Amino acid sequence: MFDLIRTYQLDIMLGLSAACMSFTLLLFFTRFLEKRRKMILIGMEFIATLLLFSDRMAYIYSGLPGYRGYVMVRVSNFLVFFLTSAIVFEFNLYLMDLLVTSGIAKTTPRRLEATGTAAVIGMFFIVLSQFTGLVYYFDDNNRYHRGPAFLLSYLIPVVCPLVQYTVIRKYRRALSRLIYTSLVLYIFVPIAVGIIQIFSYGISIVNMAMVLVSISLYIFTYLDVNEEVMKAHRSEMEDLNEERNSAKRLFDQTATAFVAAIEKRDAFLEGHSERVAEYAKRIAGRVKKGEDECDEIYYAALLHDVGMIGMPDSILSKTEKLSDEERRIMRQKPEISAEILGSISEYPYLKEGVLYSHEKYNGSGYPKGLKGKEIPEIARIITVADAYDTMTSRQRYRDPLPYPIVREEFVGKSGIQFDPEFAEAMIQIMDEDNTVRERAEMMKVESELKCGNYRDSVSVGIPVTPRITEILFDFIPSDASDGSFCSPAVILFDSYDRLVHTDNKSIDAYCYLEYGELWFDGHYVSTGARDMEVDILDNGPSEETDKSDANGTAVSYHIKAARYDDHMTIRMLSPAKTVNIIVALPDKSKSSYIGLTGENGILKGISIRQTDEKIGEGDIKKIVSGESFIDRLESDIPNVQIDRDRSDATEGIRIEDEMRVDFHTMTLPSASLIWHCPYVVIYYSEDGKVYGKGYREYALIKINGECTGDETLADNRFTMKKNDDFPGWDTWKAVNKEGMECSVEFVKKGNKVTMATENLGIYIENTTVISDGPGEVYAALTGDQTALTDIRIRKWL
Repeated sequence: MFDLIRTYQLDIMLGLSAACMSFTLLLFFTRFLEKRRKMILIGMEFIATLLLFSDRMAYIYSGLPGYRGYVMVRVSNFLVFFLTSAIVFEFNLYLMDLLVTSGIAKTTPRRLEATGTAAVIGMFFIVLSQFTGLVYYFDDNNRYHRGPAFLLSYLIPVVCPLVQYTVIRKYRRALSRLIYTSLVLYIFVPIAVGIIQIFSYGISIVNMAMVLVSISLYIFTYLDVNEEVMKAHRSEMEDLNEERNSAKRLFDQTATAFVAAIEKRDAFLEGHSERVAEYAKRIAGRVKKGEDECDEIYYAALLHDVGMIGMPDSILSKTEKLSDEERRIMRQKPEISAEILGSISEYPYLKEGVLYSHEKYNGSGYPKGLKGKEIPEIARIITVADAYDTMTSRQRYRDPLPYPIVREEFVGKSGIQFDPEFAEAMIQIMDEDNTVRERAEMMKVESELKCGNYRDSVSVGIPVTPRITEILFDFIPSDASDGSFCSPAVILFDSYDRLVHTDNKSIDAYCYLEYGELWFDGHYVSTGARDMEVDILDNGPSEETDKSDANGTAVSYHIKAARYDDHMTIRMLSPAKTVNIIVALPDKSKSSYIGLTGENGILKGISIRQTDEKIGEGDIKKIVSGESFIDRLESDIPNVQIDRDRSDATEGIRIEDEMRVDFHTMTLPSASLIWHCPYVVIYYSEDGKVYGKGYREYALIKINGECTGDETLADNRFTMKKNDDFPGWDTWKAVNKEGMECSVEFVKKGNKVTMATENLGIYIENTTVISDGPGEVYAALTGDQTALTDIRIRKWL
């Protein structure tokens, strides 16, 4: 390596000198440094350039005869030795400026003052040596030789930097990582190379190293300043963001307080605007809007009802139907809201959102009668969110509507009142929320019920499922019963909201159906059930019963219940009797709930436990034969009756190239909702069965125009269009109940499956692009409360 340096060292010196001089010139135009530090760095870079250039001249003129050679070899060698101490002095100035000017040290450290003095002495010693030959001398051939005190000349460039390092070390925590690194390199690289230089005569690696570390000092200083600028920029951005967030919080608090003040005028409005804002933001997120746009939609929705401030109290508090004039006044609300928010010029979307939030997708809304995409997007989202919260909240004239009814509204009015895209997003949100709510509330029930007259108090319905559910409680007869009949009882029913209803309006709204009433002594009343079979076992005399009758002591009761298909089994245990009941439900589609009630007493300590024990076919005696709607022609695969949402499915049909599936569908007599119809599921499983081993569901398409799928498994591009011959949803449901023919076409190309079908004017096309998975793809027919028969498969090669 040293041989290579010897061979090319003059070229290396020239290149390094030019580079260092370039950085010196760049420093003249640099604005990011303080003037004093900038001048010190220019001095350091210039000294390093001159040092290396002089060293190069010394090699060039060494041994050359003549006056020029004589002068140049002496001047260049003098500059080499003199500037070696000078660069130590200049670096000392840099350290003093760095520490004192930057406030790292209050005063100049004494060690730096000492090294500065030593560097000046070193320069004077080199001047003196020119007359004594102590450090170096020249022979008659004009060649350089080391003098007897040569090693003394290395004391300054070796010892002084070590002293300087002790100062750097002391303040290292106050220095940035980049600056500390550059200072350490500046000190120790030349020292290490200088030691090598002592034993490597004929090459000038020390001076080359000095130039390199001088350049590195400039680069590291630049990087450090750049980092400081970036840090300041980040800090500034954080401050700006904090100011923005602070302004946003202030706006949020002001808007929320303003809305709350308006809503205080009507107890039924309280919390409405905030809920609408949350739903609107969720819809926006569901359709992939950005964070800023979601916030805009949130605040426009939060303020959508500010026009209520202009509505008379007489209208807001009215419980009867509004008159034509009162409706006209209420229809002014969007324009009043827009007028109020129009003064907030910084946020024009607020006015736009509230002004058109009562427009309808088909153009029948107000105030402008806009249609489809003419309605601003932000208003279309608010319309959906507002309608959802209105339907699911308690109003002056009604209780909250149940989930199936609300869902039916959005499915039925998609493309009429609501934008189809945002209605579909709301339906997906509803479905997710309902699933979570059902799981959370499935086994929630009151812990205590105080019962006076029979059925004055009834618990929320406890679901009866294939898993055995145990219900335990104590019954304490009322002190005021005075010998009147007192006993707990059970009501069997189905309802959208899991509550028992008695008035006709609620019965219709919540599709309430009561199957019967049961008592622990074996008495029963059968109403909506097809049949009941009761078996009573006498447990014999009971001290507990006697105590209860005598002094109101609590008596323990235990219920075990489960169901399979359309039959339910219930065991009711009391101290006196064990009552076994089999209930034949109207059909398999109905849900079943147990409501606890009683007469003249308190049900205390009510607890519910769902066991892991699950009953199946044959575990419950069939007292009434089930009704089948698939005793029809059977074609390529067996017919199937789906009594509840996806409770069954056809055999899997492997999708190959192009194929068509034809079938007859008829919704069951119990069906009442739009989505009670056939579904098509596209999936994979190892055995080709729905929910089989290794099941991966790519898409579920309902022929009423809904599509869901797992985005992690496949991308579904869904299109639903109502053609001119669409008869309306009431006719759709009626024709489905009578029965109709359906055809579904499939085309498979690689990992892409396209499905298309048209039924009663509803055209559906969905392209499923499978992200990853086996090459085999299956289709199956399923649905909700529908019978699928005469299923024919047609494949084309």
